[in-house]
Amino acid sequence: MREASAEPRARFPRARDSDASLTKTPRVTDQTAAPSTAENVPSSAAGRPSVALGRTLVWLGIASASAALTFFVLRATMRPQSRQSDETTERIQALIDEANRLIKTLDEKKPT
Repeated sequence: MREASAEPRARFPRARDSDASLTKTPRVTDQTAAPSTAENVPSSAAGRPSVALGRTLVWLGIASASAALTFFVLRATMRPQSRQSDETTERIQALIDEANRLIKTLDEKKPT
């Protein structure tokens, strides 16, 4: 028969057990040892530009579209609106038209 230990058996490993296992085999890979040569690049990605370049171009497109939209909105809002016709402007235009008619009539009556 087995001897009954004074401590109940733990469901999870003890701290000293996990410490010992961490020193034996590391669970995290050393990223500096990973090869980073061009031979590891898949053939489908070898001829394509990098992802960083693609992201940069996308953000440049978004910035350009935003700038263009801002330009057109500001141009539309800051453009002077058509002048509202008031009585004085209408009266002045009517007097000018009448003067032009009178000048035309005098020119027609003038002997050649």
